[in-house]
Amino acid sequence: MTQTAAAIGTDRPLVVDLDGTLIASDLLIEGLFAVIGSKPRMVLGAIGSLLKSKAELKHFVAEFAAFEVGSLPYDPSVLDLIENAKAAGRPIYLATASHEKYAQAVAAHLGVFDGVLATTRDHNLSGVNKAAALLERFGDHGFDYIGNHADDLAIWRHANAAYAIRTTSSVRRRLGKIGIDVHHVESAQASIKVWLRGLRVHQYSKNLLIFLPLMASHSLNAMQWLDAFLAFISFSLAASATYLLNDLIDIDADRRHATKRYRPLASGTLSLQAAIVAIPLLFGVALAIALAISPFYTAVLAGYVALTTSYSFYLKRRLLVDVVALALLYTIRVLAGGVATGTVISPWLLGVSLFTFTALALIKRYTEVATLLDRNLPDPSNRNYRKDDLVVLAALAAATGVNAVMVFALYLVSPAVTLMYAHPDMLWLLCPLLLYLLSRALMLSHRREMPDDPVVWAMRDRICRLGIVVAGAIVLLAI
Repeated sequence: MTQTAAAIGTDRPLVVDLDGTLIASDLLIEGLFAVIGSKPRMVLGAIGSLLKSKAELKHFVAEFAAFEVGSLPYDPSVLDLIENAKAAGRPIYLATASHEKYAQAVAAHLGVFDGVLATTRDHNLSGVNKAAALLERFGDHGFDYIGNHADDLAIWRHANAAYAIRTTSSVRRRLGKIGIDVHHVESAQASIKVWLRGLRVHQYSKNLLIFLPLMASHSLNAMQWLDAFLAFISFSLAASATYLLNDLIDIDADRRHATKRYRPLASGTLSLQAAIVAIPLLFGVALAIALAISPFYTAVLAGYVALTTSYSFYLKRRLLVDVVALALLYTIRVLAGGVATGTVISPWLLGVSLFTFTALALIKRYTEVATLLDRNLPDPSNRNYRKDDLVVLAALAAATGVNAVMVFALYLVSPAVTLMYAHPDMLWLLCPLLLYLLSRALMLSHRREMPDDPVVWAMRDRICRLGIVVAGAIVLLAI
């Protein structure tokens, strides 16, 4: 609970921790992923720094990673506690294991601290080191302290009163045995709903592409459909792991985005440590399911993971290479469906898929750049696009969409169509339908009525869903 100024006294300093307390995040983890995400080769420098000392690692990260401190996920309960203490005339200090560069920036932004104690290149201000520094400055039991971690137990032992937030049950038990006044500050917990958003379960609809080869081949084999379902599960789990990884890398940029700032990691509703634990678990389960399907499918899934990881760390910052990578990530889903079920995939299907998803990827970038233009925001730091690229992106999206329809039209005059369909001429109705849907997507993006991801939008949009139903009816009539 948040304490009033009367409850905490008016003379003792209130000492506030930063990571996991004042902010619902960890700046060392954020900075490390930011550094490695922007320059993967820097991982060797990070390892070398860590081998020297934890303080050296924090200094290394602080040299290369900068944050917009105004967008950090500050905890409102802790801010209220600080405000009440400040109103009572109490001195407020920020004492953190984070690097002094970050601590000073946060202190300057909030403007409420009377002093700052933080890690330097030579001294890691964590646990017993922080306790010693506070003892030297305030004396034994001469301060109140609010923290969150097991390392803070060494500090709470010398505090007059303890304020705890986001503590584990183990830390709570140990804190209760110290013999000082303990106040547990309420904080939001990661609910199932938060986890579902973090794993982006709503984007699992993209993985329905795995079933496309079976649908195109008119298969009614139950075992093939079971394998496709297992492939869908494994792909979804692997995708969730890569989404978490991508969000860890892009966390600072996401906080400055109009809508992405509400993502669980960016907003602080899901802890970075929990995400780091979840990533290998999700990959592990996905791999186990893939191995149960077939070694060839496992290889395709591994290729997807390799490409999407490369996208997160490098490719998404390369002009237009990111668009091709996104299109390939969608097309790989179609390929995975064929490999998992043993279905021969027509090169025409792969061609149409590649052009269609390239058009949608270009629309995605168009939407993002248009948002920056409308909000008068600077060019993105994690994308190699400028706001004056908008016209070119629209032209490329339109041309690629038309090419997708043209490839499909060429497929309709191939001998394979007459072998599979009793009334192949009916399939020509799909051409204007596909042309309409792709053109409409670009037009809505131009009107700023398109969300960030056009593929997810297509699965939710009423007219697109109706278009899919009409397309299915046309195919059935052609059979």
